[in-house]
Amino acid sequence: IYTLGKSEQVFGEILKRKPEWRERMIIQTKCGIRFADDDGPKRYDWWPRWIEHSVGQSLERLNTDYIDVLLLHRPDPLMERDKVANCLDRLVASGKVKAVGVSNCNHHQLAYLQQAMDSKLICNQVEMSLGHRDWVESTVLEGSPSPAPNAYTAGTLEHCVDQDIQLQAWAPLAGGVYDPTRDDGDECQIKTRALIKDLSEMYRTSPEAIVIAWLLRHPARIQPILGTSKPERLAACVQAKDIELSRAHWYALFEAARGAPVP
Repeated sequence: IYTLGKSEQVFGEILKRKPEWRERMIIQTKCGIRFADDDGPKRYDWWPRWIEHSVGQSLERLNTDYIDVLLLHRPDPLMERDKVANCLDRLVASGKVKAVGVSNCNHHQLAYLQQAMDSKLICNQVEMSLGHRDWVESTVLEGSPSPAPNAYTAGTLEHCVDQDIQLQAWAPLAGGVYDPTRDDGDECQIKTRALIKDLSEMYRTSPEAIVIAWLLRHPARIQPILGTSKPERLAACVQAKDIELSRAHWYALFEAARGAPVP
């Protein structure tokens, strides 16, 4: 769905010119979301025929013989589990796909699909960031008298860690709301930006690295999925691997972002 396949196409053009780069990288792509067309509205499609068609299109656009990791993008309520499982297993057996995972699934959905598969689901890509903290709130609010509404199913994080399913965080920079150069937003965002700026100076790193380091500090070994067209932004984020936030600083960021102390 990313620019209607053009992102894959551009990447594939680079690989065509530099085929020796292919073995030095892991290529991950998705399928399962379809935009509105003559056949219907925007929808999720985990029908095996569509999955196989999507893989074929991706391979062609990417100029490669195999996809390292294929993700099914957002759960399809009309999924026929056994047929989907067989399709994924066939793709892995054929060598067109080396491994499979999902995006935006809870642990019940993961377990349900995995039970029908021979190959292993290796990752689950969900929204995780300092700005999207439901995955943390689901742990600290357990037992609270009036827990806040939560879009993250409690137990998903623990299930993924227990089953060795890598958690991949999309939008790990929270859409840039914590960029210290901004002056908009609510009181929590403004205070959190100020703290991020102070910590970046203390750790001698970039503000982006502080935001990413907050994710990396969690023992679940979360993998951030960075989405940017700016090389300098990537370089700023990568600095996160060289620092480790103290427990006090991790909680300080958590408290600032949520606008209240932990229960």
